[in-house]
Amino acid sequence: MCLPTRTTAAAAGWTGEGAALKRWLAVGLAVLLGAVALRSIRPAPAERRPNILLILTDDQSLDTLPSSPAAMPFLQSQLADPAGHWLRFPNAVVPTPLCCPSRATLLTGRYDVHTGVRNNSEGPNLDDANTLPVWLHDAGYTTGLVGKYLNDYPFARAPFIPPGWDRWFAKENTNESTAYFDYDVVDQGGVRHYGHAPEDYATDVLGGAAAAFLRAAPRTSPWFLYFAPNAPHAPSIPAPRYADAFPGYLPPLASPAELNDVRGKPAYVRRRPPVGPTLRAELQQDELLEWRSLRSVDDAIRVLFGTIRARGELDDTVIVFLTDNGFEFGQHRLTTKRFPYEPSIGVPFAIRTPWASAATLPTLVSNLDLASTVAALAGVEPGLPQDGISLAPLVYGRAPPPREGVWLDWGGDAQVPAWTGVRTPTFTFVRNADGTQELYVHATDPGELRNLASGSDAALLERARSTLERLAPAGAGV
Repeated sequence: MCLPTRTTAAAAGWTGEGAALKRWLAVGLAVLLGAVALRSIRPAPAERRPNILLILTDDQSLDTLPSSPAAMPFLQSQLADPAGHWLRFPNAVVPTPLCCPSRATLLTGRYDVHTGVRNNSEGPNLDDANTLPVWLHDAGYTTGLVGKYLNDYPFARAPFIPPGWDRWFAKENTNESTAYFDYDVVDQGGVRHYGHAPEDYATDVLGGAAAAFLRAAPRTSPWFLYFAPNAPHAPSIPAPRYADAFPGYLPPLASPAELNDVRGKPAYVRRRPPVGPTLRAELQQDELLEWRSLRSVDDAIRVLFGTIRARGELDDTVIVFLTDNGFEFGQHRLTTKRFPYEPSIGVPFAIRTPWASAATLPTLVSNLDLASTVAALAGVEPGLPQDGISLAPLVYGRAPPPREGVWLDWGGDAQVPAWTGVRTPTFTFVRNADGTQELYVHATDPGELRNLASGSDAALLERARSTLERLAPAGAGV
């Protein structure tokens, strides 16, 4: 299994908290209801199903959007524009924080235990005959994928196009060293090779292919474009024009004391070597490379946005932006992902709809919700039972459907033992393979440093346990 890193160094009764949790619940509910009530909504066009542009980055950390300075200046300016029609969701999570399981979930609306894709080597387990593009294609959408499909595609087989795609420009993903240069693309079933020249930089090539799809899309039917560049995945090589971007700047990291605070964590975390000055400096350089590689993604988004505008279709197009999982830069001595903590499971997530006014909504959302949401906006019935919920009511300015939480899980490997958990609007609760339980209240402990599972608030702990058991899908261990 391919496990990317961005560094070569060694890895790094309602009382008390419960009372704070009750106060936070009341405030959060008021904010949410206020945000929904104050948004100005104009009706979606009834005569045409919307075009849909889905943009998925790879391993993008939560603190890159928004950021100062802006890692993605065009997109960040759009999200901040009161007239920009973007709905931003700062409480967005992925159930399984690893590339391939996350992408299978996005395409199906199903947890990893239902897709059968639980790690980066199990992409072939996905039933690609019953996914979101199939549902949209069968309903008359012109569909296209440009970029990364699933890890290890084409799975040591001859190049192939999965069902449901009219345009297929899929980058082969068999080796991290070919993430940005010297890679192959399956272009409508044939293989094209790109080398080391500046014009072969993968994000630029993929951005150009995505814009070409938009320019060629028929105007007689709606289109769906899934644009999935590799960036900022390790080794996070920036385009030559951005090799020196952000001169004199290093992304901030937490203090060494906070990075190394592993009290209450399971044994595999406590055994990690501390983050010393050398590793901390390397992690800052790694994150700077992430920012630099995102600049090309931002350029591509700017071009796609302009192409849609040139077609006169901004008022007919829904744009979704998110990443497949987050990334740890030393928090709790950890690097990479697959962990139940916010830097791994938390992702940037935003939706632009031409009929909604810009807003930031605290609703708990997930990539698990994408298939249901896109299907609802397109007027399509999902071909699978959905583990997620449709966010279409939010997009149309109505109160969101009730959600108690999002179930979380990782099946385990040699480095990160299995865990299962639940992320709710107010807390995260985790059960680890070694029996360690973890409970963190977001409002009072955003860094997840104080494990309350062994504390005195028995009522909160019991609520967390019962929530996990209630939300776990059938057949999943809790």
